Amino acid sequence: MPTSTWKGNISFGLVSVPIRLFSAARYSHVAFHEIHETCGTRVHQQLYCPHDERVVTRDEIALGYEVEKDKYILVEPEELKRLQPASSSSMEIVQFVKLDEVDPIYFETSYFAVPDEAGKKAYALLFNTMKKLQYAAIAQVTMHQRERTVIIRPYEGGLTLHTIYYPNEIHEVKEYGKDLPQNMKSQEIDLASQFAKALIKPFRPEQFHDEYQTRVQQLVDSKEKGEAPPKQEKTKRLAPVVDLMAALKKSIADAAPSNKKLRKSA
Repeated sequence: MPTSTWKGNISFGLVSVPIRLFSAARYSHVAFHEIHETCGTRVHQQLYCPHDERVVTRDEIALGYEVEKDKYILVEPEELKRLQPASSSSMEIVQFVKLDEVDPIYFETSYFAVPDEAGKKAYALLFNTMKKLQYAAIAQVTMHQRERTVIIRPYEGGLTLHTIYYPNEIHEVKEYGKDLPQNMKSQEIDLASQFAKALIKPFRPEQFHDEYQTRVQQLVDSKEKGEAPPKQEKTKRLAPVVDLMAALKKSIADAAPSNKKLRKSA
């Protein structure tokens, strides 16, 4: 069993549910190291001071907050440590919300909450209540020496926990969602809807794969075996759409054969 990242209790009124948290997902990719091409040795990163023109060691490094260009306020690690919240083993539910009111943009890291033996009945009570009402719980907890707000929700027979971003951590892009054309033709909307409906299928995540990472791994495997690298697939280059109506009609026509194949295979 993987190592738990947090151990404590979910506090639900006067009910306490002992749980452990396990990472629910992790980004996976083919990793490369930087190698000295001449001798094949992995190189090491060094810390270089351009003012003194020399490499510095870790014990010479301080933490600095930039208050203006090239001007820093130095802060000691011990000063930061004194500001950190005390280690917490309690996760208190402060409110419940309707799950569909929570925008996914706030979700950060996901964890599986696994109950200890003594807490299984209380865990099941909380899970079934939230599942029946389609509620999510908002709780506060200290994780990794940082106060976090989390969302707990029922997922496939258990409770899943998501740390969430605070509103000030959500970036603003002033151009986003602005100056969109408002004079869309009803025929264009109807054709776009027709195309979307032609591609509607149940969400099955096991059907999706990182094809690029697969090709990278194949390349590495072929080079290790001294074989020719796999053939590179040609990438389609799409030209900017000039006539929306014509493009939508062609898209619907192109989608029809693939949908017939899907219906036959189903």
